Order: sequence, then structure tokens, then C-alpha cells
Amino acid sequence: MNKLPDKTIERLSMYRRNLIVCLSQGKSYIYSHELANSLHITPVQVRRDIMLIGYTGTLRKGYDVGEMIALIGSIIDTEKGKNVAVIGVGNLGRAIISYISGKRSKLKIVAAFDSDSEKSGRLYAGVRVFQLNELEKLIAEKNISIAVLTVPGEVAEEIAERLIAAGIKGILNYTPRPLNIPSHIYLEEYDMLTSIEKVAFHSKSTEEMNLSLR
Repeated sequence: MNKLPDKTIERLSMYRRNLIVCLSQGKSYIYSHELANSLHITPVQVRRDIMLIGYTGTLRKGYDVGEMIALIGSIIDTEKGKNVAVIGVGNLGRAIISYISGKRSKLKIVAAFDSDSEKSGRLYAGVRVFQLNELEKLIAEKNISIAVLTVPGEVAEEIAERLIAAGIKGILNYTPRPLNIPSHIYLEEYDMLTSIEKVAFHSKSTEEMNLSLR
């Protein structure tokens, strides 16, 4: 299969999440417009994405939910799975651990790290917290390839450099500091302030439109 666009991968993940819910509710088949409605996108977009991964449904029944879940898993997941570390165990770090743990069999948070010695040894959703000075050793020992970064912005670059030197292949950056990292490391940056400003902008536009219609 040719390399899929990032946005398609994002949507495939969302499709799988919704399909798993459908399957748990006893739904065996789903139409493109039903999947589209649940994600607030167009049925055309759903059909394009599904065609890209080489799957077709039937006019009478739609898409087989179980087959779709399995196919998306074969594309997104790796056979052996990926081990993940969370760096920074403040409120956000703990929330991420609780949210992700157990959600996917092929993605496992195996360690968390924090500079606060009082957190060392604690368990959050079954994940043990280690001191930052153990970072490099445990990345190697636990075969960790993905890091979720939730540390203060002023230390984000330093921690990212250590992660890369230790062999991390991908970073999800939740810090307010944009990272400058080598091109062979996959970086996903998520700024919650930017996201909420985007929502605020669109809600403002909606309010202004409503006022103009009065």
C-alpha cells in the first residue's frame, strides 16, 4: 500500500474508534453516511479514505464493521505493538496515562518519568513513575519507541534531545514550546491553546452571523 496522508491516518483512527463502539452495540454493518455523521465529515470523504485502503462495502448492507476494524488495525498497528513513555507526570500527564492505558492492545504505556522524586515509584493506571535520570536506561530496556512530552516548555527541547539520543522514533509534544528535531523523528505537536482559540474564532463567527440575521 502506498504511503497514506497524515489526515487519512487520523481519520482511520477515528473510524476505528467509532466502529468499535458500533460493534459493542451489536451493529454489524454501517453505511458511509452513518460513519460520516458521527465524525461531522462528508460521506464522500469516508468513501475516499476507505477506497484508499482497498476496502469496499455493499450497496445493500454497507461496510462490515468487524472487517473494517481488523483492516484499519492491520494498517495503523504494528504486529509486535509499540511501547510508549510519558515524560512529565503533572495533571496532564496523569490524564493522558489514564486515558490511553488499555485502549489499544498494540499501544502500551510502559513507563512514566518525572523530575519530582516524590512521584518516583508511584503507579498511575498501572504505569510506574521513574526518575528522569533513568530515562535513557529504561528506554533501551523497555524498548520504548514513542514519547509523550508534557514537561514545562523551558525544558522541552533538552528532554527531546535526550529522547532522540536514546533512540525514540516518535514524539507527541503537548508542551507550549515548538520543537526543532531531526526529520527522521516523527513529531506531532498539539497546542491546546491554539485549538481552543480556533474554537473561539469559529464560535465568534457563528455569533456574528446570527446577529446579522436578526
